[in-house]
Amino acid sequence: MKLRWMPQALRDIDAIRRYIARDNPAAAREWIAKLQWRARAAATAPLAGRVVPEADLPEVREVFVRTYRIVYRVRDDELQVLTVFEGHRQLQMDVVSGGAGSKG
Repeated sequence: MKLRWMPQALRDIDAIRRYIARDNPAAAREWIAKLQWRARAAATAPLAGRVVPEADLPEVREVFVRTYRIVYRVRDDELQVLTVFEGHRQLQMDVVSGGAGSKG
């Protein structure tokens, strides 16, 4: 399955990298690599992620890396990473609805 990082997810990853890099650039690179690896792994078994409770749509799922949520949409032959954020926050539904019907 093809993996596609949507614009919001790319902005999220960059913001996470910049935040961690302020204190430790090497740790920032490692953390981003873990997030990217987890997204690639999700693309091999996309329905294994749980349905996002806030969205309650079978095609919108998530996987975790510690406390970070990687939210994605399953399309025919594509896994679209919609957003990445700390798990204590709620999913912003405009991220899900804004990409509906879009191939990015």
